[in-house]
Formats: sequence, C-alpha cells, structure tokens
Amino acid sequence: MTLAVTLTLLAASLAAAGYFIWLERRPPEPGKVRLLPTTPLIFLAILVAVVMLVHLVNLMGVHTGR
Repeated sequence: MTLAVTLTLLAASLAAAGYFIWLERRPPEPGKVRLLPTTPLIFLAILVAVVMLVHLVNLMGVHTGR
C-alpha cells in the first residue's frame, strides 16, 4: 500500500471511530431500540487505525516486529 492509501485509511478509521463514539454518547430515545452495535464498531475502527499507524511507521523506515 502506498502512503496516500495508508493516510486515507487512517483518517477514515479515526473519523469512523469519532462518529461511533458520538453515536454511543447520545442519549437514548424512549421506545426506540438501537439497531447498530456501536461498541464493536468503535473497537474495529480503533484497531484499523493502530494497524495503519504501524504501517505508516514502517513506510517511514522504522522496522517494527522481528
């Protein structure tokens, strides 16, 4: 993946995590059930952001891992 794709996915995952956190913190409407499970989606978006950060560091020349 190129630097542009990595940065785009990083920004998109951070934006998605922020949006899902905003949805999670809204007060519930009485009588309505939330059909979107936001907590697993927050964790998934943060996981993608961390993977993209590691990939970004690797693209800059730092060797992570073994």
